[in-house]
Amino acid sequence: MATLSFILGIIGNVISLLVFVSPIKTFWEVVKKKSTENYKGEPYIMTLLSTSLWTLYGEIKPDGLLVMTVNGAGAVLQLVYVVLFLVYAPRERKVKTAKLVAVLDVVVLGAVIAVTLLAIHGTKRLMFVGILCTGLTIGMYAAPLSVMRRVVKSKSVEYMPFLLSFFLFLNAGVWSAYAVLVKDIYIGVANGSGFVLGSAQLVLYVMYMNKCEAIKEGIKMSSPLEVV
Repeated sequence: MATLSFILGIIGNVISLLVFVSPIKTFWEVVKKKSTENYKGEPYIMTLLSTSLWTLYGEIKPDGLLVMTVNGAGAVLQLVYVVLFLVYAPRERKVKTAKLVAVLDVVVLGAVIAVTLLAIHGTKRLMFVGILCTGLTIGMYAAPLSVMRRVVKSKSVEYMPFLLSFFLFLNAGVWSAYAVLVKDIYIGVANGSGFVLGSAQLVLYVMYMNKCEAIKEGIKMSSPLEVV
């Protein structure tokens, strides 16, 4: 069972890294255009906080190396994204983003690390960080609910990127299985919730992708300005 959990952990590391590097294309465009345009910095700020806390969790958890390595790499990548966003964001948005970074990724993260290492001891230390990580991860997996609502209302999957939804679903599924094997309730609850929400996203995609194509075809056929 230990071998199987290690294999699943390695697979989870690979998939998680693919998810973490997915914004590289976006930020390559940001650097070329020297502007963040309509992109928002909040997702990267929150992911930086989340990956940093999971790195701490992996460090204090016995046999938590696989959790620590992937989230450590994720935290470094998110830090790069946040710095690039601050460099190329318009002045007003730059100030707001910097304040959010200072509060969440400096003050809150620093306070959690200090309390964990100085004020809490024994198994309570792992419990404290695990609960924080679980709550934050569930919130991040639940973030696409607004997109799902938009898909249902518009009957279009235009704003739901399939590959990202699929890899998040796959990532949550692999880490859920890993959590079962190593008996980690925090990783299990966090990623189990992500697996359920990811499944719901894929179901919606299957339900509405044909309708979306039908709508596009209808618009195309009815357009008097079509050029052949």
